[in-house]
Amino acid sequence: MMPNITRGDRMAGLMTYLVGAGRANEHTEPHLVAGDSAMMAWHDDAELGRDSALAIARHLDRPRKAFDVDVKGGHVWHCSLSLRAEEGTLTDEQWNAIANDFVREMGFDDHEGTKAPCRWVAVRHGVSKNGNDHIHIAVNLVREDGTKAPIHMDYKRAQTVARALEVAHGLESLESVQADRATRGYDPAEREAQARWRARSKYERNRQSAGTDTPEWAKLDGAQRQVLIGAEMRADQPRYLLSLKVRGCAEASADEGEFVRRMRREGLIVRPRYADGRTDVITGYSVAERPTAGERPIWYGGGNLGRDLTLPRLRDGWPDTPTGATTAAAEWNAAKRGRRVVAPGRETQDPNPEQWTRSSEELTALVDRLRSVPIEDRSTWATVARQTAGALAAWSNATEETPGDLAAASEALSRSAQTYQRTVRPQQAGTVAISGAAMLLASAARGGQGAVAQAAMIRSLLTLTQAVYAASVAASQERQARLLAEDTRARLSRVRAALPAPMKGTDAAAQQQTATATTERAPLDAETQAVLDRVRASQARPATEIGSPVPTRVRPNERPKTTQPRLPGRDGIER
Repeated sequence: MMPNITRGDRMAGLMTYLVGAGRANEHTEPHLVAGDSAMMAWHDDAELGRDSALAIARHLDRPRKAFDVDVKGGHVWHCSLSLRAEEGTLTDEQWNAIANDFVREMGFDDHEGTKAPCRWVAVRHGVSKNGNDHIHIAVNLVREDGTKAPIHMDYKRAQTVARALEVAHGLESLESVQADRATRGYDPAEREAQARWRARSKYERNRQSAGTDTPEWAKLDGAQRQVLIGAEMRADQPRYLLSLKVRGCAEASADEGEFVRRMRREGLIVRPRYADGRTDVITGYSVAERPTAGERPIWYGGGNLGRDLTLPRLRDGWPDTPTGATTAAAEWNAAKRGRRVVAPGRETQDPNPEQWTRSSEELTALVDRLRSVPIEDRSTWATVARQTAGALAAWSNATEETPGDLAAASEALSRSAQTYQRTVRPQQAGTVAISGAAMLLASAARGGQGAVAQAAMIRSLLTLTQAVYAASVAASQERQARLLAEDTRARLSRVRAALPAPMKGTDAAAQQQTATATTERAPLDAETQAVLDRVRASQARPATEIGSPVPTRVRPNERPKTTQPRLPGRDGIER
């Protein structure tokens, strides 16, 4: 279950949107599933319209207006709780229990009679356009007595509460938290902004080259612009294409200087981030695709492309020497100033057949050694996943005109590599052979033994992918394991089938790594477990009487002027 929090100061605007048609006309039968007793008595589960939405907004807003309290950032706290489409839909009763537990654990209730509660409602209006069942929770941060509800660290706390509610209500757990990893998602606003800019630039460029009386972009009506923007939305995102190129360049490079040169050979614009007051100490980098005339470059830092693509993590795979640092700084400075490379290296050379043979033998030996690595060793397997993803990305960059099966397989494997913590270095894990294979695959279109040599490597890469799959199964990462077992393996098999040289042997060794997925949940961290214990305790208590359907009268003149003792909240912090 994914929480998404926003803030504002227009309760009426939020409520009318929630009961309206929606951006894609996806809202159907909007109704309340939870809220304070007065709201539920008035509206129950009746379908809501604009008038009822405004009435609910007035009810929720009354404490703030009566006490004339100003809340920095807005008094309207809005959170959507969404399930995956594959998880199906819940009943209104289930959402009611989830909403009440969520509001209580976020600290918006009466704290067991020690505080005045916040006014809130939970609205359900059908599934999203992507099929996700969800609800929206609207809270007025000004309590019934005019005090403000605390929202410090509400984003983090909402995630913790969501993890506990997944267990308490039998929902699907978020795998990335259990596995201590997270990939960079694509925000809808980011995608739309990029698509709008690309559509406008392309339209203006075509209009000028045509030399006709075609109207300017600003003079097109909204429907015409949306058609052009929609076409760009369906194209591959710049961040995905950049991460593919950067990951392939990084894995194929023997040092940092070669990494910079390979990125420039791929047509990327590169700029370093320096330490304060220095030009010889590089702490990070950003890259962008070289823009078409009339467009502007879209820059991304390494960490925005992937957690495994930050410069400190990439340096784990390269030797750390003073000479190497000096050479790398010279290449970064040349890239920033648009000058030619300082010292071309092996990225300009074509590999010979002996290198392909030796690399294939090293990969085969590596696969044999990895069978002795426990599948519970997440750090080592994350390193293997990162290197294998880099090798496939380098191969894709060299041979695929547009990202295809190799690119998709690389992206899927990279999800197992993007951990919160840095993983073991390739030298320590003994997996340097994968980097050597990536160097050769990066030049697959130029030299070597051609398709025959590539066919010799694909079997080893398939086996490595199967090993990462087994590690995902052991870590209870069912979605990631399913992706690797079904989609990724099928893609690599298609690549192998397309190569002219037939493969010898079978994948029996790889199949020995297969394990059955366990349904047990991974242990929760202490904070999430504490929230879960409280939720279960509240579920075990007998049901209390239904609250009064008459709303609490807000009396601003009766607000106590004396300072009352500050009571500790559930997290131990005095409110």
